[in-house]
Amino acid sequence: MPPFVIFLIGSLVVAFTRGYVRRVVLLAVPVLGALNLLNVQEGTVIQVEVLGYTLLPFVVTPLGMLFGWLFHLAAFLANLYALHLDEGDHPGVQHTSAMLYAGAALGAVFSGDLISLFVFWELLAFTSVFLIWARGTESSLRSGFRYLVIHVLSGVLLLSGALMRAHSTGSIEFGHIGLDGSIAAWIILIAFGIKAGFPFLHNWLTDAYPQGTPTGTVFLSAFTTKVAVFALVKSFAGEEILIYVGVVMTCFPIFYAVIENDLRRVLSYSMINQIGFMVTGVGIGTALALNGAVAHAFADVIFKGLLFMSMGSVLQMTGRINGSDLGGLYKTMPITATFCIVGAMAISAFPLFSAFVTKSMIMAAALEEGYVWIWPFLLFASAGVLEHAGIKIPFFAFFGHDSGIRAKEPPKNMLAAMFIAAILCIGIGSFPGFLYAILPFAVEYNPYDATHVLTQMQLLFFGALSVLWLMKAGIYPPELKSVNLDAEWSYRWLAPRLIRSIGGAMARVDLSIRGIVIGVLQGALAGIVRSHDTKGIMARTWTTGGMIFWVVVLLGTYLVFYL
Repeated sequence: MPPFVIFLIGSLVVAFTRGYVRRVVLLAVPVLGALNLLNVQEGTVIQVEVLGYTLLPFVVTPLGMLFGWLFHLAAFLANLYALHLDEGDHPGVQHTSAMLYAGAALGAVFSGDLISLFVFWELLAFTSVFLIWARGTESSLRSGFRYLVIHVLSGVLLLSGALMRAHSTGSIEFGHIGLDGSIAAWIILIAFGIKAGFPFLHNWLTDAYPQGTPTGTVFLSAFTTKVAVFALVKSFAGEEILIYVGVVMTCFPIFYAVIENDLRRVLSYSMINQIGFMVTGVGIGTALALNGAVAHAFADVIFKGLLFMSMGSVLQMTGRINGSDLGGLYKTMPITATFCIVGAMAISAFPLFSAFVTKSMIMAAALEEGYVWIWPFLLFASAGVLEHAGIKIPFFAFFGHDSGIRAKEPPKNMLAAMFIAAILCIGIGSFPGFLYAILPFAVEYNPYDATHVLTQMQLLFFGALSVLWLMKAGIYPPELKSVNLDAEWSYRWLAPRLIRSIGGAMARVDLSIRGIVIGVLQGALAGIVRSHDTKGIMARTWTTGGMIFWVVVLLGTYLVFYL
């Protein structure tokens, strides 16, 4: 059956159970879903007629299958990580919404038409927002509402583009769309871009993810943006504009991540950076580039999930997440620190770790297709990843200055989830053939050639050396309790003030004009009153001779103008 059905049923069971039964269900649903996926045949289609439209809520493609396996794995790891939750007066809220959230992601990647995709697209937003609100703070409540607004907007744009496309082409197929010059295609691309975190559309991610619960952010990091990457691969592969968008995404988050104090926000910027590599691969559009984009999405879910798990563990055990408040935790949390270092090495693309065998496919494809000028930017972005995710996260959380905090290791289920993720990071990097075998195109690429290994080791060595020199020289930005301005400043701070100032100026102009007009009218009315009151000229008694005189004057004037 369609995988999202299993997760829908599982969410209902989770909502009405507690304790041991709930924990069993949380782990069993992804496993049962994966067993179900084993029996799904590629090419399977479920078709439904609704209001004259032929909907395809379940279509099995190789690309969909890969993301299907990925999301089952992510759901299992995240459920295992959150297995200890005691939700007090709101039993099952996080678990239920997380289960529905994973099901919506699976529904999206198996959708065969844009209307079905829209349904799951919006369900992604409405289920995941509870993972932000569940933290129960004023800032998480506000952030959740902003998150919901931007994602509902994305859904509205998707539906609008789908209906416009149906009107112009008669098709609502969720397949390759491309930028064919139609407004519908651009609207759909923007809808996908919002969820993918395109520049200037990315702030929902850095705003909401750090506000999620320690376990909820692990779910958030796995599904929404990867569904967007899937949609871009399926609908806009080979569109050159995505290369430029992707390159910008890889570079600009580095500068924010360097100065950011909240370590989960650092990882959020890092996520945009990694998605930028995927978007660049989608824009290049060759088999190697698309394989790289998809493979990197697969690896990113695991190593970014591991990093969010380690930071979630720190937050849960210490109640703090700012780099300025942490440090020295390796003394009492050595296992968590080790897992964090594994995730840091994986995202930094150390040989034998996952990103080494995935990110390089995208960079190699850029050179093969003649995009030589973007390669230095991708290289710079790779070095930036080493700095903010590979070094900054573990250093300021577990080493650095000793904060005096002596927290214990997190619960065993959290450690187990991190252990599995760490093993996968090493396994994918050491034995890439297993991942390459399920990619949508045949892979003819060897990541472990001498040139690639030496180049990457030089990059890592000199990148680490530069960070060390900056720290020793006192140039490296310190961890400060501050708020960094991003693009959202333009619409959360600047735009309201501009509107208020423009509105105030218009109100003053309106008041002045009203004063002038009212003054003129009052003067005219006063003149009329003066001429018509008991002493006014119009109230006097006129003699017959005077009247005849004025009649003669008027007739004479008329004759002059007439002749």
